[in-house]
Amino acid sequence: MEIIQLEEQNGPGSPYWKLFSVASIAAGVQFGWALQLSLLTPYVQLLGVPHTWASFIWLCGPISGMVVQPIVGYSSDRLTSKFGRRKPFIFAGTALICVAILLIGFAADIGLKLGDSLNQATKPRAVAFFVAGFWILDIANNMVQDPARAFLADLSNHNHRKMRVANAFFSFFMAIGNILGYAAGSYNRLYKFLPFTLSHGCDIYCANLKTCFLIDIIFLIVLVSFALIFVPEPRFEKKSDHEDPFFVQVKSTVRNLGKPMWLLFLVTAMNWVAWFPFLLFNTDWVGKEIYGGDPAGSEAQKVVYDHGVGVGSLGLMLTALTLGLMSIAIDPLSKVLGGARRLWGVVNFILAAALALTAVVTKSAEHARKLAPPGTPPPKNVKAGILTLFASMGIPQAVTFSIPFALASMFSSDSGAGHGLSLGVLNLAIVIPQMFVSLISGPLDKLFGGGNLPAFMLGAVAAFIDGILALTVLPPPSSNT
Repeated sequence: MEIIQLEEQNGPGSPYWKLFSVASIAAGVQFGWALQLSLLTPYVQLLGVPHTWASFIWLCGPISGMVVQPIVGYSSDRLTSKFGRRKPFIFAGTALICVAILLIGFAADIGLKLGDSLNQATKPRAVAFFVAGFWILDIANNMVQDPARAFLADLSNHNHRKMRVANAFFSFFMAIGNILGYAAGSYNRLYKFLPFTLSHGCDIYCANLKTCFLIDIIFLIVLVSFALIFVPEPRFEKKSDHEDPFFVQVKSTVRNLGKPMWLLFLVTAMNWVAWFPFLLFNTDWVGKEIYGGDPAGSEAQKVVYDHGVGVGSLGLMLTALTLGLMSIAIDPLSKVLGGARRLWGVVNFILAAALALTAVVTKSAEHARKLAPPGTPPPKNVKAGILTLFASMGIPQAVTFSIPFALASMFSSDSGAGHGLSLGVLNLAIVIPQMFVSLISGPLDKLFGGGNLPAFMLGAVAAFIDGILALTVLPPPSSNT
């Protein structure tokens, strides 16, 4: 079997500016995702995407994550290119991201040129280009993020403290990308900086999305170019003369990941069972349960719902701010608490409490609505409670975005497994819970009378269990600091 290893197995690792530069790639990637979350809904309505297509589109994340990331991770561990192991994947993924967001942003214009009618509710050609772009984007993001994290692990050179810091940097830049994306998406006159984006087939919402995506392309290219040009990859050498078939290599490598990696897989999966209900339905929860609106109701109910979604979007901005601040504090807090896994366990209890408190805030909002005229926004104390909840979510989110990946790098270093494949396997612990939550949330809500609270309560229970697992089951890495 072909094994590629660092020539120098012990050492302090690369200077922090190199870790910082590679981690900054996350800001460019996350900028694009935040834009989609803030601007995609009106754009999809413009294209007239049918409900069946919408369900198909959102399957992209789990499916591509299950297939693409383990393959990319394994391949990047084995690549012997003169350009390095990780850089070719980061470069190719970045190029695909640029192509994908151009397809998404210009889908309406392309569809109109190819024969779509503005008088039709659904623009089939535009929808086809949008769906193609959306799928390519998810695959491309997977091609960039995992090799970038593996690159950070390589640069850390088995130094566990630097692995923690590197992944904290990555989490910090994810927060920066979120803040920039939400801010850009909230400014509905951004298209005026690039007036050509407003066209016959592309309204203001579409033009704003297009403008933001063009800014994202420039931003991402600058960050990736700096990292690829100025941060050299550590040198690796081939350790054997023959190579087994691909699937034989994968099977052998997965078997050699070791018990700590599989326990990490379990704890990570439970953590994402806790997270996904809130991530999928947070703004919908504010619009429906807190503000009492209905996106399928009367015009007045739709307006109320939109107001609630706007407040939820503000809450997401606060989550991103807290995420950025907490990312800086992860390493010192890990030292105070005696290790990264203990910090992970503690913040899971914070996540469980925050999810449980959504029920308290919801009941307060419902009580206030009974005493006020229809359409009256919730009182200030309820709104303050919502925003406080969103802000507090940034604390466990920073840990979720960094500690599991840092531990995966540590465990793979301890066992001799490749960083790329280990991170690819860890991603399965994210996409499987996503599919589980997506399938169970609807029936669960229906069973308990509708609304998002049942799924949130499931998340609270999962977070509490996960906190116990992180503290008791998850083994510590070796003592390498």
